[in-house]
Amino acid sequence: MSEVEPKIKDVALKEELSKRYLSYAMSTIVSRSLPDVRDGLKPVHRRLLFAMRQLHLDPKTGYKKCARVVGDVIGKYHPHGDVGVYGAMVRLAQDFSVRYPLVDGQGNFGNIDGDGAAAMRYTEARLTDFAMALMEGLADDAVDFVDTYDWEEQDPAVMPAAVPNLLCNGSSGIAVGMATNIPTHNLSEVCDALLYLIDNSEAKDEALVSRLKGPDFPTGGVIVDSFESIVNTYKQGKGSFRIRAKWEKEDLGHGLYQIVVTEIPYGVVKSKLIERIAELLNEKKLPLLADVRDESAQDIRIILEPKTRTVDADMLMELLFRETELESKFNMNMNVLDSDGVPRVMSIGEVLREYLNHRLQVLKRRTNHRLSKIVARLEILSGYLTAYLNLDAIIRIIREKDDAKAALMKKFKLTDNQAEAILNMKLKSLRKLEESEIKEEYETLSDEKKSLEALLSNETKQWEAISKEIKATKDRFGKKTALGRRRTEFASAPTDIEITIEALVEKEPITVILSEKGWIRAMKGYVNLSDEFKFKEDDALLKAVHAQTTDKIVLLDTSGKFFTLQASDIPSGRGFGQPLRLMIDLSNNDNISEMFVFEPKASYVLASNTGHGFVVDENHLIAQTRTGRKIMNLADGEKATFCKKITGDMVAVVGENRKLLIFKVEEIPMMARGRGVTLQKYKDGLMTDIQIFDSNVGFSYNRSGGVTVEKELLTWLGHRAQAGKLVPFGFPKTNTFFKE
Repeated sequence: MSEVEPKIKDVALKEELSKRYLSYAMSTIVSRSLPDVRDGLKPVHRRLLFAMRQLHLDPKTGYKKCARVVGDVIGKYHPHGDVGVYGAMVRLAQDFSVRYPLVDGQGNFGNIDGDGAAAMRYTEARLTDFAMALMEGLADDAVDFVDTYDWEEQDPAVMPAAVPNLLCNGSSGIAVGMATNIPTHNLSEVCDALLYLIDNSEAKDEALVSRLKGPDFPTGGVIVDSFESIVNTYKQGKGSFRIRAKWEKEDLGHGLYQIVVTEIPYGVVKSKLIERIAELLNEKKLPLLADVRDESAQDIRIILEPKTRTVDADMLMELLFRETELESKFNMNMNVLDSDGVPRVMSIGEVLREYLNHRLQVLKRRTNHRLSKIVARLEILSGYLTAYLNLDAIIRIIREKDDAKAALMKKFKLTDNQAEAILNMKLKSLRKLEESEIKEEYETLSDEKKSLEALLSNETKQWEAISKEIKATKDRFGKKTALGRRRTEFASAPTDIEITIEALVEKEPITVILSEKGWIRAMKGYVNLSDEFKFKEDDALLKAVHAQTTDKIVLLDTSGKFFTLQASDIPSGRGFGQPLRLMIDLSNNDNISEMFVFEPKASYVLASNTGHGFVVDENHLIAQTRTGRKIMNLADGEKATFCKKITGDMVAVVGENRKLLIFKVEEIPMMARGRGVTLQKYKDGLMTDIQIFDSNVGFSYNRSGGVTVEKELLTWLGHRAQAGKLVPFGFPKTNTFFKE
């Protein structure tokens, strides 16, 4: 008895896993996730369309239940679940998902808010004209057919694709180790690029993109990329497109307006977008926006209400573009199966060339198919003409001979097909009129045969025929039709818009009042600064300035720190205001020395009571936090006392010793931080006041209740760090230029 070969074999687990995973990966890549570059379809889509064609669901017939279609697909062609097949079918019917729908759905097929489709037992479908164009030529041996999974049926390996579906409808999918994401395009523009490529076989990608222009998404929107960026993306087959919502400003009268968003970026779920905006609104992250609501019906209409009428619409939208999906990115990855079934990332030129080569093969196959049909028909017609010329003899043979077919073939040198056709002729066909019609058909088909043979032998004529087909497709689905008009617009790349306080607050004049005890308030309008303001008992005016609600108020304390307040945040003038220490972190040992309105591009002389100081520009004054910004370093007992805007070329400094010194502003160095240099030298005492003035005008001071302007400067003119000379006669006893 011979030994039985053991059925259990030892194999290396690592090798076996590698083989099986590779097999699975290739199956996923080729048979599921990546589209074919020639027809732009994945197997599930191809089988779905073919099954609908077999059910005669063309655009001119009635609808059939989607469950019937899905049943045929999974029963005959696609060995996978019904959920995936129905999901693919639903997407092909959604005009917000595909640019040119391939399925004409009836019933609930979902919406742009993210709601799902109804169950397949409730919905019906049929093919669209675009889908029919995709399958034109299936009956003419245009493509190969392959066996289905159970070898009982056959389905097409690829569609003839009279329309460039890959670029027109795009595709997306995730395979094993690779993915694809191709945007939708406008058919007219794709046809223009194809026609240009036919005439210029060595065309560069730049020339093709100038005709293709860029994606044309079913939901519209605005692409805000430069032409150079778009060209680079198509060259590499990878890159991204920035898409923004399309909006318009709607005037409501009386200076009021609202923003209406009419188109949103492709792939964005409208309901989630609105939820996100509302969420940011509740979190106080959209200070320019007051409200958002959805007034959409068939068309998108999202209403955005600005906070105030003074909010700039462009600034509001720029903020929303930054924070929400009103601006999104489409990451293109043109990863497809080429004509040999090999996955690779292609440039736009490679994709278009692959499509044209496919159409050339389809043209040749259909021409050969038609030619074979004509040859077969001419053979039959030739036999018919022989029959008419020898009608009596043929009738006699048929009546007298047992094997009439063989006798006819021998007598008149007929082929088997000709003899069979003559024997199958009806008696009513023997009239004279039929003979003339056959002769006419024979001549017509003979001419067509010559034309087809000439086409097959001449490549130039073949490309001319393809050009004609592409032009016909363009006329059928082009921009002149409602379906074919371009939806996505182009705009130049946006410049960054700075969100300023002016956009958040309505601009109004106010008077800011600060008391000696540190209470601050803002009165509406410009109040005379010499008025007597009301304060609490034992309190008095320290500083008062005119400002706008959009201004920044800068404060200097005695420790050398600068603080910044937003004028609109200062409490109103009712009552005594609010303690300043609630708004800034002012130390208990320090007080406010100066308060003024921030001015861009201004410079200031910062000085201490000991006569030290330096020039500081506006970039160093603004504090971002309530803790302030330390600018001046001080010695023990020294206080930061003065901060005067530079409005002239000269500085006048006076001390407790009643000495006045005048020198040029340029002698004071500019610093970002420090103690500075000596402005005036004192033997005893401190600095009491400082004034910046123009040498052509002179300095001014209070004298006997009026203001005196001193233009003769020679007496006190000197250099920084000198002691100076006695003040002019009549100078205030407070040793300040103006009594306060």
